[in-house]
Amino acid sequence: MGKLKNFGFKHKAGILMPISSLPSKYGIGSFGREARSFVDFLSETGHKCWQVLPLNPTSYGDSPYQSPASGAGNPYFIDLEILSSKGLLTKEELKDQKNNDKKVNYGWLFENRYKALRKAFSRFKANAEYRAFLRKNADWVESYALFMALKVKNNYASWTCWQENERDCEQARENAKQHEGEMAFWRWVQFEFDSQWQDIRAYAKKNGIVLIGDMPIYVAHDSADVWAARDQFLLDENYNPTLVAGVPPDAFSETGQLWGNPIYNWEKMKNEGFNWWLNRIGRAFKLYDIVRIDHFRGFAGYYTIPFGEETAVNGRWNDAPGQELFETVNRKFPSAKIIAEDLGVITDDVKKLLADNEFPGMKMLPFAFYDENSEYIPRNFKTENCVVYTSSHDSDCARSWVNDLTGYAKKLFNRERKRIKGENNVYSVIRLAFESKANLAVVQMQDYLNLNNEEGRMNMPSTATGNWGWRMSPRYNTKSLREKVSALTKETKRR
Repeated sequence: MGKLKNFGFKHKAGILMPISSLPSKYGIGSFGREARSFVDFLSETGHKCWQVLPLNPTSYGDSPYQSPASGAGNPYFIDLEILSSKGLLTKEELKDQKNNDKKVNYGWLFENRYKALRKAFSRFKANAEYRAFLRKNADWVESYALFMALKVKNNYASWTCWQENERDCEQARENAKQHEGEMAFWRWVQFEFDSQWQDIRAYAKKNGIVLIGDMPIYVAHDSADVWAARDQFLLDENYNPTLVAGVPPDAFSETGQLWGNPIYNWEKMKNEGFNWWLNRIGRAFKLYDIVRIDHFRGFAGYYTIPFGEETAVNGRWNDAPGQELFETVNRKFPSAKIIAEDLGVITDDVKKLLADNEFPGMKMLPFAFYDENSEYIPRNFKTENCVVYTSSHDSDCARSWVNDLTGYAKKLFNRERKRIKGENNVYSVIRLAFESKANLAVVQMQDYLNLNNEEGRMNMPSTATGNWGWRMSPRYNTKSLREKVSALTKETKRR
């Protein structure tokens, strides 16, 4: 299992930066020139890795962790200027897509972006590259295209509200020809997404940058995944979940977190050699060099709540066949590089699953300074085979969590930090991460920019609105920032 260790590098630095937050004149970040500029920033400042949030399409709530298709890419990330350079959009049509809102306006994008994409598709001529993409990805693209065509036909209603001959994917496939025109659009969307993203991957590789992706453990109920493989999930005769996912009450929430995702039919998955998972993970490694798996503890034991409950209080823990799954994954993908998001209540079975597979776990500095024996304090790291974070998309920005420290926690932070003249609290946090033994230290871009929660927080868990909107200023890439960051990666030998 040694191949899984260290990712092929040691003691390096990375930045967590969502594609959606890249600077853009068109309302949301994309795979255009600003993505390449960010690769240049990473390279020039001594970073090895670029970590992104899930690239999947978003739906109601705007969360990339509740996607209508886990194998598909977000159409909003397709760069419009690249389409224009191919002759698929005019300059006037580009002007109509401009949006300088301070935050990503997903409602505006839904109403406007598809107009431009449909115009571009109307001018597209199929070529050998397009046909090859469809052949290689038919296992998921065809289901996705049909699902989206039926979504449009049904005014985006949940698939469980469709007519029976559409809710039943086998019947729907028999009638797919009548939706061919709409399906062709959605096939092209995924081709263009993939083509542009693979160009970014190639540019990153050329510049020595490794791309880290993010895989949610669960998929959304209203998704092509569940619609096309109902037998892989615990559903009733009306296709509703019998049980849903979440986490129990804890110190942060009296009622727990009710996520609502359907639960896997683990017994069936196991009997079928985990083929569903092999397909999903295989797709992920076509997109990324390293994959972070969210809520990894769910592969050892997972929490279920009866469908219809309003909170996560009345739930129970269940055993999962995680070790058998990852033995299968490791045989199929022997060089797979995986980061396990092992946060929360971590029991011995989760620790064993991590150790047996040698997956690096996560060390979150916002959790560190409430106990001098905390496993999240860098001096207490027991192994270099871990990834340390200054903050994440689900946490306070470093500036906010440091400023909120009081009493014992504040004293402990001040004891642990290294005081450097002219270095503020946030850069003290970054230095703590960089001087740790962790093989990889990841800084959320908001922390390099010294933003607080009001300016840069990405997501507040358990809140349905107001998330995923942070946009980075196009003026971020200053000489002073590059010099400051470069000096830090060099001093801490993270280059």
